Amino acid sequence: MNNENRKNHKKKIERPLLAFENMEFLTSEEARPIRILSEYLYPLKKFRDFNITDTIIFYGSARIPAPETIEEHKNSKIVELVKYYEEARELAKRITLWSKSVAIKHKRRFIICSGGGPGIMEASNRGAHEADGISIGLNIELPKEQIPNPYITHELNFDFHYFFTRKYWFLYYARALIAFPGGYGTLDELFETLTLQQTKNIKNTVPVFLYGKDFWNRLIDFDFLVEYELISPEDKNLFEIVDSVDEAFEKIIQKLEKTL
Repeated sequence: MNNENRKNHKKKIERPLLAFENMEFLTSEEARPIRILSEYLYPLKKFRDFNITDTIIFYGSARIPAPETIEEHKNSKIVELVKYYEEARELAKRITLWSKSVAIKHKRRFIICSGGGPGIMEASNRGAHEADGISIGLNIELPKEQIPNPYITHELNFDFHYFFTRKYWFLYYARALIAFPGGYGTLDELFETLTLQQTKNIKNTVPVFLYGKDFWNRLIDFDFLVEYELISPEDKNLFEIVDSVDEAFEKIIQKLEKTL
């Protein structure tokens, strides 16, 4: 090989990408375990950075509008649910203010955590923000609806591809869970939590509160399930229905104070 050919040969040689630099590989089917592991390790690092060990979970519909956008929905029955946005906002604010006072004495903080999107999720992050507290948003990639709300603490705003890793982080640090009115997503998250506790497949005992007596009593007839022995009578003790901010706050704080 003459000198000219050697030069051309050297020019053609390029350093191959390291595996973790190769996006074609990282987005391939073969690299799925790496992507799953990333959705476990990245939130874990951020939670440790912020010393987060206790969360208060807010579930609820992404479709319930904020009061300032009610005109956009004036022909829809969903406007009848707008009050839940304001009540979720107020409840999250009160819990955050209480948490800040607890942190001074007990060195523990209870951080509001939502699904990160609009509606009830936005309301809970907004309430925490108005109390000058941090809050978490566990977003999920969806074709519509799921746009991160602007009230999540920037460093705690996560975007998940896999539902099951997102659900893991909902419950891992959960110390209480409040389910506001919602649709399939809310019901899926709620019943997975109840199932895990019913079957003793979750280490933590997470107090579950269903917010909105009229909504939940009309939606689900738990007594019917007991009557036909599809659930045991004691399974109804896995949750409690609350109907106002005052009632919800009092009962949630009673549960949390026992853990201090």
